[in-house]
Amino acid sequence: MAKRHYIPVTADVPGAASEGNCALIRKVIRTALAAEGVDFPCEVDVLLTNDRNIRQINLDMRNVDAPTDVLSFPELELSPGVLPGPEDADPGTGLVALGDMVISMERAAAQAKEYGHAGRRELAYLVTHSVLHLLGYDHLDEGEMKAQMRSREEAILAELGIGR
Repeated sequence: MAKRHYIPVTADVPGAASEGNCALIRKVIRTALAAEGVDFPCEVDVLLTNDRNIRQINLDMRNVDAPTDVLSFPELELSPGVLPGPEDADPGTGLVALGDMVISMERAAAQAKEYGHAGRRELAYLVTHSVLHLLGYDHLDEGEMKAQMRSREEAILAELGIGR
């Protein structure tokens, strides 16, 4: 039997790591990785938090004193379409550590309301967005890089059957 991805989901706020949220997060991560051609076992660590805590993480890690919806901390320096190889796997676990994501559930709920869609859709979008960052995608410009990332996000969400 092939190894599966290891996706621990933790929360530092009550109720965030519900069974439904954890199942959705894991499904989205697995779908996004498969859509990007990742066919080897990886580890992605997820922390669900609130605006206050993500603001502190943003300040500590990026020197940005503001809350945000999602933070991604890639373990490897990748480019879109360039995947890690077996040499990147931890010899002890056989897993390639892709990195960490931190999601403000408070911000996700507010954005879902603001954009007029379900909280489930917003959470799936933020997870997809973060996975793509872990795989080297970025949106630093308003041009080609952002368009490429948005296109992949929409394709992955469509594969999940999660539309706007």
